[in-house]
Amino acid sequence: MNCRITLKVIPNSSRSQLVGWVGDALKLKVQSPALEGKANEAVVALLAEKLGLPERAVILVHGQKSRQKVAQIEGLDLAAVHRQLAANST
Repeated sequence: MNCRITLKVIPNSSRSQLVGWVGDALKLKVQSPALEGKANEAVVALLAEKLGLPERAVILVHGQKSRQKVAQIEGLDLAAVHRQLAANST
């Protein structure tokens, strides 16, 4: 059971947080800068925390050097991702 979600990432924010769904993309902010993969690491950590999964279950498959990214979530289907994020958003 896996799914892929589109992400819109805003690095260098005042705090790391999920903003919410904008169309089909999940918008999130991370404190880390977009340098040397630090923002990507923060994205993976934030998603894993909010989904209740280990970081190894969240894989960035596209957009490593872009604000538009695609993440593969292993262990949850899309409906479960939506439920988990709704329950753990803040």
